[in-house]
Amino acid sequence: MTTAVLSDKKMKTFEEIESTVRSYSRGWPTIFEKAKGYKLWDIDGNEYIDFFAGAGGLNYGHNDDVMQEKLIEYIKNDGIIHSLDMATTTRKEFLERFKEVILKPRDLDYKIMFPGPTGTNTVESALKIARKVTGRDTVISFTNAFHGMTIGSLSVTANSFKRHGAGIPLHHTVSMPFDDYVEDQDSLAYLERFLEDSGSGVALPAAIILETVQGEGGMNAARLEWVKKVESICKRWDILLIIDDVQAGCGRTGTFFSFEPAGINPDIVCLSKSIGGIGLPMAITLIKPEYDQWEPGEHNGTFRGNNMAFLAATEALTNWETDEFSKAIEERASILSETIKRWVKNYPELKAEARGRGLMQGIAIDVDGLASDICAEAFKRGLIVETSGPDDEVVKFLPPLNIEKEGLEKGLEILDDSIKHVLA
Repeated sequence: MTTAVLSDKKMKTFEEIESTVRSYSRGWPTIFEKAKGYKLWDIDGNEYIDFFAGAGGLNYGHNDDVMQEKLIEYIKNDGIIHSLDMATTTRKEFLERFKEVILKPRDLDYKIMFPGPTGTNTVESALKIARKVTGRDTVISFTNAFHGMTIGSLSVTANSFKRHGAGIPLHHTVSMPFDDYVEDQDSLAYLERFLEDSGSGVALPAAIILETVQGEGGMNAARLEWVKKVESICKRWDILLIIDDVQAGCGRTGTFFSFEPAGINPDIVCLSKSIGGIGLPMAITLIKPEYDQWEPGEHNGTFRGNNMAFLAATEALTNWETDEFSKAIEERASILSETIKRWVKNYPELKAEARGRGLMQGIAIDVDGLASDICAEAFKRGLIVETSGPDDEVVKFLPPLNIEKEGLEKGLEILDDSIKHVLA
């Protein structure tokens, strides 16, 4: 029996019963049953190096020993699992630790909101509070942006395939060119002109929402000076600046917040994915105190109190008590960056360019379908890696931040072999 037939038989349950909307199980047609650190194993005992990390939801790897033990102990001791927004010990400890470890050392002052368990929940809450505070309805986003799959978040998402899924017109947003969207053109001069010109058709917005590194959009990293200028435009026009750090935050680019190297102070920050520490659903919205103008219960949700996530999230913050973890990320990022540059040089057939920052990098390939072929071949060889970008043209690297050097180099070796195979 061929490998393809065996794979089809294995995936039969998912094909017959699960919705056609499933995606990752199509690209990686096996059944996973175990994970630890930077590795996954399937039911046949095959081992895979994970350069996907739960789409950035597993920055600290799979099943961290300390988080795992704390969760087991918490459950055994009948710790509260579900509590909406009632006060609990785990909620209290997370709030105190986040303020002490993350906000205070960075001289940041935010109210912490728990909007619901996912990235799109934090974005929705950010858009709502910006409109409530300013009394304006338009929000400016950027080309190739991705902010979520619910209607509000989708309205500031650029991908036409995703937007089409809404089934209705998406209003009250304007898309502007991201940094270097058009080569050798100042995209922010274009934005400022729209704001200045009463005949532009663009009303003064409530907010500008921005990813400093666009993950789903193709690993496009904005220059730090560009990000800083966006903040200055917001200040000039009294526009709230929302930084969507759902994927780029929690250390993914090297610092806890992706915007730290730019030296800016956003009005609202969206965090999810790895804020939950061990992959449990959790999201927070950071709001400057003067803009925290919610009425009690004005934004709510049944699952905005994931106590197990609070517990793991609090433990994850120990990584940020010193700068050692951040330095280790930078070292691994340097290995990744040098390897990608070498591929760009050594494989001119790829017509490639390096993209991204920190451990959120990619190689953009200007040959139709080639990035997807490389990722498919990598899977056969034991590496989990996905594509991103509007045409799936970018091989996207999101390994766990604490991946061992040996694991990182082995994964890159597999990818190198996959490139050679596909080009051959």
